[in-house]
Amino acid sequence: MKAMKLAGITTSVILFIYTILLIGQLWGSWMTWGNFIKLTITLGAVVIAIGIIALIWRELIEEKELKKDNFID
Repeated sequence: MKAMKLAGITTSVILFIYTILLIGQLWGSWMTWGNFIKLTITLGAVVIAIGIIALIWRELIEEKELKKDNFID
């Protein structure tokens, strides 16, 4: 459960920062649109990777705990 909480907080912070950058880009053009698209793709990949890693981690930990409590063999 700790991994999912950490992943949720991390992705929320990344999405919040990205939202600020998006608003700034739309209203002020802080960077070139090419670099902004690259940043968007990169942050999307990072958020997806964090979510997938957290899900895998949760499954591994839950399975270990179920085996420890003798719920599964």
